[in-house]
Amino acid sequence: MSITLTGATLVTSLDPLRVAEGDLHVAGGRVAATGNGLGAGRDCSGCIVMPGNVCAHTHLYSALARGMPYALPPPQSFLQILQRIWWRLDRALDEDGVRASALAGGMEALLSGTTTLVDHHASPNAVDGSLDVLEEALRGLGVRSVLCYETSDRDGVERALAGVAENARFARRVREEQPALARALVGAHASFTLSEDTLAACVEAAEGVGLHIHAAEDAADERDALARCGVRVVERLVEAGALDERTLLAHGVHLDDGELEVVAAANASVAHNARSNMNNAIGRADVRAMGGRVALGTDGIGADMFEESRAAFFRLQEDGGAGGPAWALARMAESARLAGRIFGEPQLGTLGPGAPADLVVLDYPAPAPVREPTFAGHWIFGLSSRHVRDVMVGGEWAVLDRRLARVDQDALAAGARTEAERLWRRLDEIPAHEFEPKGG
Repeated sequence: MSITLTGATLVTSLDPLRVAEGDLHVAGGRVAATGNGLGAGRDCSGCIVMPGNVCAHTHLYSALARGMPYALPPPQSFLQILQRIWWRLDRALDEDGVRASALAGGMEALLSGTTTLVDHHASPNAVDGSLDVLEEALRGLGVRSVLCYETSDRDGVERALAGVAENARFARRVREEQPALARALVGAHASFTLSEDTLAACVEAAEGVGLHIHAAEDAADERDALARCGVRVVERLVEAGALDERTLLAHGVHLDDGELEVVAAANASVAHNARSNMNNAIGRADVRAMGGRVALGTDGIGADMFEESRAAFFRLQEDGGAGGPAWALARMAESARLAGRIFGEPQLGTLGPGAPADLVVLDYPAPAPVREPTFAGHWIFGLSSRHVRDVMVGGEWAVLDRRLARVDQDALAAGARTEAERLWRRLDEIPAHEFEPKGG
């Protein structure tokens, strides 16, 4: 598709911030030119055109859990949240549930201006081929994705081996086929649910690909590593050969100063999930000490990165560490750089000539001038997903005039509701998970 977006406020980069008035021409899936007088096209007068947002860590399998009935005793710890909610939900998923979750989560992402999802998937009773189901669903919507399967020993050795195999199979498929909108990482749940053999198998499968793993999300992960191996989580990962510049660590809330230094020195990426951390009451991540590769994710609480980045900013600002609204833009830019490294697209997350045409058109009636010195303030105190009008991914429209452009949005939502009811009925038959980490 070849099209010109005319008369917009163009945000061609978030970090360094670049804002100008003019047109943007897209051809062959990429930004062909920016400037003035590029010809007629789609009128974006009064709108902001900016790079699509990237969610650096999510769990699409949670998309049908909103409002989910709950009859067990209320969880009193993070481990109980896993045992009584999420490790029951993932066991209830079958292929239809996986597909419906991906479609619902992908729809929400696009409508909120998120064009790339880095997903960490789990469905212990539907492992084989589950990443293909996700890839197909997201591709049909027009979502760019980085996918992996959450390998874990919590459901036994057989399912752990199946998880490694699914990661390896999908990574091989992606390497051979090079799909336009999908890439692979190798997924592992967390140190406290991984045996030595399973962690080693994940590291082997991740060679040349990269490992996506939860790290010290809760203090139980650190206690388990000390009880199991006599070292903390990061040292265990280092000893296993699991930490390098391709590694994506989720959370990192309970990493100590020494671990944070190792993570930064390894040039590993960390996905900070502020709202999830607050919701689970697990503590505050020291994002200032994690190095420059701190990206932002939602951990499955939707895919609205305007909202997520704002919450992360306010939490850090409360601690005296954000240093101004530009911090949020830098973290969003790093999320895009993370995806760009995985896709081999260093310009992903920018709108300069040659960049992938992943962009969002915001219908934003600004009450004050939008310029380079003011844009960060608009981001924190004004812009939101309610302003998303159009979304383009890879040079093709995914959202037009606030509606999905490639599928029947109403039918998709209705199907998700039907599948959610079916999923919830199955969930009623699944007891709390019995897995316990070492060390209490």
